[in-house]
Amino acid sequence: MRIEPGFWLSGSFALAMVCTPAGAQRGDPLSAIDWLSQSVTTPAKGTVSAAPKGRLSAPPVESGAARAPERNPNEPPVSRSGALPVAVATTSLDGPTPDAVGLISPAVSGFPKRIWGVGLTVEVAQAVTRDRMDSLPQQRQLLLTLLLAEAAAPIDSGGKGVLLQARVDKLLQLGALEQAAALIELADQAQSPDLFRRAFDVALLTGHEDRACERMMQNPSLAPTLQGRVFCLARSGEWDAAAVTLQTAEALGQVDHDQAGLMGRFLDPDLYEGEPVPRPPMPVTPLDWKMFEGIGEPLSTANLPVAFAYAEINPNFGWKAQIEAAERLTAAGTIAPNVILGLYTERSPSASGGVWERVAAFQDFDNAFGAQDRDKIEQSLPVVWARMQEVELEVAFAMLYGPALAAMDLPGEAGEIAFRIGLLSPDYQAVARNHQPHDAHEAFLIALALGELQGVVPPDRLARAIAPAFTTPQPSANAQALLDGDRLGEAILAAIDEISDGVQGNLRGVTEGLSLFRKVQLEETARRTALELMLLERRG
Repeated sequence: MRIEPGFWLSGSFALAMVCTPAGAQRGDPLSAIDWLSQSVTTPAKGTVSAAPKGRLSAPPVESGAARAPERNPNEPPVSRSGALPVAVATTSLDGPTPDAVGLISPAVSGFPKRIWGVGLTVEVAQAVTRDRMDSLPQQRQLLLTLLLAEAAAPIDSGGKGVLLQARVDKLLQLGALEQAAALIELADQAQSPDLFRRAFDVALLTGHEDRACERMMQNPSLAPTLQGRVFCLARSGEWDAAAVTLQTAEALGQVDHDQAGLMGRFLDPDLYEGEPVPRPPMPVTPLDWKMFEGIGEPLSTANLPVAFAYAEINPNFGWKAQIEAAERLTAAGTIAPNVILGLYTERSPSASGGVWERVAAFQDFDNAFGAQDRDKIEQSLPVVWARMQEVELEVAFAMLYGPALAAMDLPGEAGEIAFRIGLLSPDYQAVARNHQPHDAHEAFLIALALGELQGVVPPDRLARAIAPAFTTPQPSANAQALLDGDRLGEAILAAIDEISDGVQGNLRGVTEGLSLFRKVQLEETARRTALELMLLERRG
């Protein structure tokens, strides 16, 4: 049965949907998103663009987004006295606090309500938006939980929603579009121009652009840009008004040749018959992408940010495009493994090579698994596992088949692979208890899964970095200072970064990051992260 994409977090958190660049320095923009559509402008301070309901008004002059208070540029982010902020920050106790909204309650996330403690908004936001695209699957799930958790706003938030926007931007960067849209909706902040731009782009990539255009047209505070006006007028059937808007903009020199060509072709493709298709802009925005799709020249999302992949997992696109898009989103941990299961098994592949090799291998295994044919499972498992490793879908595969495979007690290579797959699943502890180790490496994996490493000999250099975190844990000085300074959320983010550095060769970061997880009672996260370090080929 085909299961549509939706809210997804793996691990120990059972979550319900409520609604449907590295190391940023002080002074850098909080958002790392450079591909947002110019759909609306931010009204100049003290002005409101008035327009009759249902009409699109001309945009006011765009102004810079409000910034949260910053610390002294010469002040280090963490002080030796325990990471306490020097300046006294205040916020209204009874005002609106969009930064506090979340889709996951503290009872479900396991995080305290005051996870940001005395951290200041800009520093928390910068910590949230650092690049973590190469993180391990378990780290990504932890990050998603932090981004979606309901928590008290930072002490200086002032109801401005700076941290909310940073969280939304990070979700967009990870490809978690439905989660980002739900967070905006829950915060009731879609009338904020900055957040509306994000909601508008999510709508474009998920096929709900008409709803977004309707909201834009009915809200005078959302002043549409030229591109937004032309697109939404066309979507609402006002083709003449859209054409006049574009012609006026061209006459005034407000749009370049390529933009004018794309929008003109979008409005009337017949006028441009025989002419070359305009070059895609750099970067491509969701609005650009939607217009290229509208003129019958859809751009492949393979080389675009992962968020764009969401646009290709609907049935309007070819099977191959759907599969490749779902593979990217599944590897990112933002859609459920059942989506790729449904796509891989939808029909028989009609070609060979590339994605079709993965489809054929998956179907051979899935058919054997469904029939409980041990001989065929033994033959097909090594092949499909190699194909899943090509696209970093090992954890998703383990979520689907891990426990049952491990319980089959397969012989030889298939049995070794099944054991490792089982350790990558949520039932890793039961898999470990029921397995007899064949060598020192398996003995270490079992001890790691059970958290019982005292006296166990680590089999290699990486294992020697992991073991101390479970025997004599010692977080880094930076993470410990954040923890001592009542900045738990930032300490967890620092630990995620330290482990990512460890994957790239700084093994001390592995020890310190895992130590922090254990010190703050994230035991399951620590064990599953350590298992992924040992079992997944993600080392730099």
